[in-house]
Amino acid sequence: MSKRKDASSDNPNKEFCDFLMELANYEKNVNRQMHKYNVYRKAAGVLAKHPTKIKSGTEAKALDGIGLQIGKKIDEFIQTGQLQKLEKIRASDTNVAINELVKVTGIGPAAAQKFVQDGICTIEELRKHTDRLNHHQQIGLKHFDDFEKRIPREEMLGLQEIAYNGIAEVDKEYTAQVCGSFRRGAKTSGDIDILLTHPTFTSTSKKNPDILKRVVTKLEEISFVTDRLSLGDSKFMGVCKLEDTDTVKHDYRRIDIRLIPKDQYYCALLYFTGSDIFNKDMRGQALDKGFTLNEYSIRPVGSTGVPGEPLPVTCEEDIFDYLDMPFKKPSERNL
Repeated sequence: MSKRKDASSDNPNKEFCDFLMELANYEKNVNRQMHKYNVYRKAAGVLAKHPTKIKSGTEAKALDGIGLQIGKKIDEFIQTGQLQKLEKIRASDTNVAINELVKVTGIGPAAAQKFVQDGICTIEELRKHTDRLNHHQQIGLKHFDDFEKRIPREEMLGLQEIAYNGIAEVDKEYTAQVCGSFRRGAKTSGDIDILLTHPTFTSTSKKNPDILKRVVTKLEEISFVTDRLSLGDSKFMGVCKLEDTDTVKHDYRRIDIRLIPKDQYYCALLYFTGSDIFNKDMRGQALDKGFTLNEYSIRPVGSTGVPGEPLPVTCEEDIFDYLDMPFKKPSERNL
């Protein structure tokens, strides 16, 4: 998934969201505290969807997912225009360096901390030590400037069309769908994430790496995929690009293709479309109604509390029907 967030200009609580995401990234990249990262990230998501400007921490705490400590931070920011905790974080050269280096795809918090310990603290310094980078990191550094840019929806539609056409050339029985915020109608995206399946591949099938490899090879042959970052039995990570014209030069973009068993495809499609908050809400409603729902399946939970066999799912609507919920189109899942 992308490391970039869409900073929407029509978000009345953008300032709060920005400092919460900065705190989230600090907890993930420097402190390695994923729980705190998720708390801050969820709060930012809730505020981003709130239609009016929050006037106080008390008002914020009335929203689901925002607790006492975040409420206090919102009050501090409203009163002073800054956060003491963030000022201390920004004053640390180590913190700043780690948060900069993890922007390179392939460099996680542990690798970034090691680079900083060795005196490599900026992207420019990293460019002088490419011998220290693995293949994935070298490609990430090579296309760093492009990967930092958001992808306009018009370009995403072009990327999607080429990918779909290439996949259909391999075998028209493939099913493919670009997921994430793009499927929910976002104006910009961080990267292109494709879910792929084929009727011959199910959760009980033996591994068959050729199912995904054939697609990747075709997309390379038509000069859509330009670099491989990694290719396994069920997931490809790479780089793609629209063909340049005399008047338009296109940027390189990150692409992930995930192969899903046919019988798990629509649960995965629901999950990878999001949003995170929508998924959590739907999983909660499933539990309330006697089911367990995840990216693999929906299963009834018996009186013993043990989930039963996965229910057959042939489309996303089936999942909503099992839960007796009205179907929500992807564009209605931006919670």
